[in-house]
Amino acid sequence: MFHPMALRAIYSPVRAIYTKRESSTDLYDDVMSDLSPTVAAILLTGGKSERMGHDKSQLIVEGSTLAVRTARLLRLVVETAVEVGPGVSGFPTTLEEPPGGGPLAALTSGCRALRDRGHAGGALVVACDLPLLSESLLRLLVEWESPGSIVPVVQERPQPLCARWSAQDLDAAGPMFTRGVRSLQHLVAQTDVVLLGESEWGIVAHEGQFSDVDTPEDVQRLGLTMT
Repeated sequence: MFHPMALRAIYSPVRAIYTKRESSTDLYDDVMSDLSPTVAAILLTGGKSERMGHDKSQLIVEGSTLAVRTARLLRLVVETAVEVGPGVSGFPTTLEEPPGGGPLAALTSGCRALRDRGHAGGALVVACDLPLLSESLLRLLVEWESPGSIVPVVQERPQPLCARWSAQDLDAAGPMFTRGVRSLQHLVAQTDVVLLGESEWGIVAHEGQFSDVDTPEDVQRLGLTMT
């Protein structure tokens, strides 16, 4: 069980993961052994990037593309992971069904891929466009003691694409989509969801870790580059 004072001692601030450019084939080198067998991960890389004008997953952060960097962080905390997208992370890949169906459709496809691989539990669901994301935040979500979903809240806004979703809520996503639901906020409203405020996630992270990259101005502000 997490205790706030213990967390302060365990987790350090965000740090650089790479000192050189790495390819997706490097993902499984030097992976830590402290991995969760009960929580998997779904990495979303298939967004349209319309406001960016380029594929956001290919932005360079700390020598790696965003997709590879995020995959590397996930591999530090979970045993099983899949990518929903074009196959740019090094993870086993599935495609969003239907194409262009949005994040709820992508989550549903990711859940199906995990079930096909024999994982019946919950999963982190993480968008690949979070350049300041840290292992510490992901580990907090994985290890938070609750059977339900864990969704951080930043400035009163839930963050469903940087969250841990329970098996029950993952399995509910497909029927929701079939009924015409498209917003992830319907999942956030599920009764087993635990909303984490800054007093809880702030022990290991800062608000910037939830900031996504949507526009060229965001790229310039954060000092990122394209491949």
